[in-house]
Amino acid sequence: MSAPVTNTDGSPERLLLLREIFGGRRLQLAGVLVLSLAATAATLVLPWTVGKLLEAIQKDDGLTTWTWLMVAVGLGSAAASAVATYLLSRMGHQLIGRLRVRSMRHSIGLGLHAARQEGTGNLATRLTADASAVKSIVDIAPIQLPMSLVTLVGTMVIMGVLDWVLLLITLGAFLVALAVVAVVVVALRRKYVAIQDQVGSLTEHFVATMEALTVIKAHRAERIVSAELANRAERVARFEVGASALEALMVPIINLGQQIALVAVILGGGARITSGDLELGTFVAFLLYLFQLTAPLMMAISATSTIQMGLAARKRFEGLFALPSEELSAGQAPGGSQAPGDSRAPVAGAPAVRFEKVDFAYGEEPVLRQVDLTVPATGLTAMVGLSGSGKSTVLGLVERFMVPRQGRIEVFGRGADQWSLAELRGRLAYVDQGATLLRDTVRNNLTLGQEQPASDEVLLRALRDVGLEAEITRLPEGLDTVLGGTHDLSGGQRQRLALARASLSDAPLVLLDEPSSQLDSINELRLRKLVDDISRDRAVLVVAHRISTVLHADHVIVMDGGQVTAQGRHEDLMRTSPMYAELVRGQALGTSGNGTFENTTAVLTGGNR
Repeated sequence: MSAPVTNTDGSPERLLLLREIFGGRRLQLAGVLVLSLAATAATLVLPWTVGKLLEAIQKDDGLTTWTWLMVAVGLGSAAASAVATYLLSRMGHQLIGRLRVRSMRHSIGLGLHAARQEGTGNLATRLTADASAVKSIVDIAPIQLPMSLVTLVGTMVIMGVLDWVLLLITLGAFLVALAVVAVVVVALRRKYVAIQDQVGSLTEHFVATMEALTVIKAHRAERIVSAELANRAERVARFEVGASALEALMVPIINLGQQIALVAVILGGGARITSGDLELGTFVAFLLYLFQLTAPLMMAISATSTIQMGLAARKRFEGLFALPSEELSAGQAPGGSQAPGDSRAPVAGAPAVRFEKVDFAYGEEPVLRQVDLTVPATGLTAMVGLSGSGKSTVLGLVERFMVPRQGRIEVFGRGADQWSLAELRGRLAYVDQGATLLRDTVRNNLTLGQEQPASDEVLLRALRDVGLEAEITRLPEGLDTVLGGTHDLSGGQRQRLALARASLSDAPLVLLDEPSSQLDSINELRLRKLVDDISRDRAVLVVAHRISTVLHADHVIVMDGGQVTAQGRHEDLMRTSPMYAELVRGQALGTSGNGTFENTTAVLTGGNR
């Protein structure tokens, strides 16, 4: 695992949005700033031109100049604002695109434990709700919020120049409203964090539900499962309603402040006009600025609220990026340095896998205890045992999906942690219990992870070896048919396709986790022939589900309760391992006259941990 990216003080690296947006885009930034300043200046000038036009009307001066100036200022403000908004929005979408790519890459690079702990739905929420919330910061924070503040300050300065007494009256009316809004904004931030966490949890449970839809329907559990999801959705709605209640307070509070200020200004302004201290044109301009004051003030308050939600989303992205990811680079020895003299090549004559006193636990629950085992460099090795004895965990440790609590694991004579993950997994081919396939074409599933393309002839031959060529060629697009949805495969077909993928690999060690659990007897014979061909010059380690796999294995490992209780050939273990003999006899197997087992499809073990 590689450590998360941190600052010099050890704290997780923060996601600096402004740097992400404008890095290497100074010219675009300058253009947006110029246009935004032009739009702001025009907004500030417009009420002044209205006042001047009113004075010209009172004095019966020419109206054309001021009229055209007012129209030009209004159109210029609208055009500059539109272009600046578009340019900024474009940069924001580009940022979100990069952020989504980074999130997906980091999620795929996570260790299996970290990814499962975070949850598929929660990770997916980063690409949807969280990305949208961050986009809202981009739309507001870099330009709109500063320009709103500039407009707000500029408006008050101009109002002060027009009449400082009326400005003091205006500020007095708004200050109380702003104090209430500040309290609301603080409460909103806590609400937004809770909402995004709840949405992530809802998405996670919905994704898991859809993945288990077949089982849910088979058990007629639609109503129960839907009710549980509905409860979670209602919980999200309650948080959102609470946030909406706080949001709903802000506009009325600001409007109330404006109305109070308007009444006070009209009364005070009327008195000052009557006394001759204020001209009518100046008073009208002041009122227009008062009405204009609300817009930037509302923008600033709304932006603050939106930014709170965006900052909560940014924190979730930072939490994702702080998770350690697997490092697929140079080989590392324990402690992070390459072992002296390590050429990162297999040791001649070494077994494919060796475990020495290996312990492993999921949390506090022990799974493997002092495991010692050896997988020869060539030939078929079968691993058998009751469900939960740790067989699949052994394969996961070889792949370094997880690391042992103690003990040593060697792969081709070198410590597993001395290989880089890329080098280690490049020497392994793996078929998991579920025979997992991507929602992609048959071709891409067969060549998954291979950098060099394979010809159709090679791919079809691999499919032929597992008895799948006819089924695939009948698909609408053949090898280029996308699997999933309309053109999905059965469990047995998926298992055979995964086996074909493993056979196409030139990896010297092939790991098979119950590869024949869903195969009929004919296809099982094909599998046995394929495995025999592979194991002639390579090592095959198979978690055995059927006794037929064990019979012709070169080496058998017996596991029970997270420990290896015996190793050897089938014939020897029948004499020396009571547990192994009990497992075999428990299948009620018999032999025919030629010495072969009649029941070659009997189940030896159930599902594995």
